[in-house]
Amino acid sequence: QVQLVESGGGLVQPGGSLRLSCATSGFTFSDYIMRWYRQASGKERELVAHISRFGGITNYADTVKSRFTISRDNVKNTVYLQMNSLKPENTAVYYCNAPTGMGYNYDYWGQGTQITVSS
Repeated sequence: QVQLVESGGGLVQPGGSLRLSCATSGFTFSDYIMRWYRQASGKERELVAHISRFGGITNYADTVKSRFTISRDNVKNTVYLQMNSLKPENTAVYYCNAPTGMGYNYDYWGQGTQITVSS
């Protein structure tokens, strides 16, 4: 059974940092690129960051570039998102994603973790 379980969310003040983790099981983790998405209230889900199978290639949304860092551990089958200099507009539910190549609705998704940036 495929599982993706995010953790590390919570309430943080502007300028603060959080590290999200997404522990996976049920599929061969190193066979998949991994992504973090987020969805703010009333908005569409958007891609935040992407990492290649062995971590050599990363890409970020322009709005988080230089502040967020995606990484992965193929031994622990876990992907991470280090978020620094957080802003109120980063408030959203963050999801990890493993694209299957069969379309968005067939991808593997976690349940999401809420990040709230507020003073």
